[in-house]
Amino acid sequence: MTTRKIRVLIVDDSAAMRQLLTQILTSDPDIDIIGTASDPYFARDKIRDLKPDVLTLDVEMPRMDGVTFLEKLMRAHPMPVVMVSSLTQKGCEVTLRALELGAVDFFAKPELDTLQGVENCAKEIIAKIKAAASAHVHISKSSKPLSASAPVTGKATSQFRMTHQLIAIGASTGGTEAIREVLTVLPADTPGIVIVQHMPPGFTASFSNRLDTLCNIRVKEAQNGDKVLPGHAYVAPGNLHTSVVRSGAQYVLEVKDGPPVNRHRPAVDVMFDSCAIHAGKNVVAAILTGMGDDGARGMRRMRDAGARTIAQNEESCVVYGMPKEAVAHGGVETILPLDRIAEELLRLASKLPMAA
Repeated sequence: MTTRKIRVLIVDDSAAMRQLLTQILTSDPDIDIIGTASDPYFARDKIRDLKPDVLTLDVEMPRMDGVTFLEKLMRAHPMPVVMVSSLTQKGCEVTLRALELGAVDFFAKPELDTLQGVENCAKEIIAKIKAAASAHVHISKSSKPLSASAPVTGKATSQFRMTHQLIAIGASTGGTEAIREVLTVLPADTPGIVIVQHMPPGFTASFSNRLDTLCNIRVKEAQNGDKVLPGHAYVAPGNLHTSVVRSGAQYVLEVKDGPPVNRHRPAVDVMFDSCAIHAGKNVVAAILTGMGDDGARGMRRMRDAGARTIAQNEESCVVYGMPKEAVAHGGVETILPLDRIAEELLRLASKLPMAA
């Protein structure tokens, strides 16, 4: 039985980039480039005529930028879109807006002038296109930038002042919006949170800053030596591993270089493993939408150490990869839709031991 190839349309104003992406994607036998377009106006007609499975969309283009086109596309013809972004601050911020509007994922533009740069990113680009082809496309309910939601209410919202309580969250594809949905409803005295979201350098800083403007808690990009404080969330920086270590009655973050784990740096497993060792039964963890299996083994080790663990359910995931693998490895105690995870994190945190 022949498997149908993934039909991809490339939209980019750079002829060199269109050629490079075509070369990268056609190197995989499961992907077929059915066309390219130099701007959204040409793309509109080709989408209608060619009916691609996945669209790659440049963020910055003349005549109409990629995000404006994405917003129109998602209203008229929702489909899996992977954004192609520059590594500038503006590129990071605009890409995060595209993810709010329903783009499945993004990747940074390959460096045209270095063969090594292309080789390093080719596998990642192919993997993201394949994940997008089977993704659940989630459309933003509003075309306006999203604002903070009302915090979760209940007995659990005013009990968290002890520094030994910890929340750990891991995510990948679709995770920026999933994390936003969880964090924006948490109260200001939530236990300290450590987050690993697979993103390149630069994007994690923009992501943290964006969340900080939306949330009741403070959100920052993690730095080596940061104390994990109640009411604060720390996002692992791109290209560096982040671990939790115990220092007296507090947890402190170690942010450092190291080989990729599960092909990722930062890796969820690195952070989860450190929580299993240093936090044990004092941690509540959630694994959210994402491709691959990063975090699955670490979540099992956390559960074995007494942690309470949650996985996002398949129906609410953009890509049901990481949660599925965590369940398969036996590390998941509870499976929930995304809109119930914040409440459950707080409920379980309220049951953590009162002393370390």
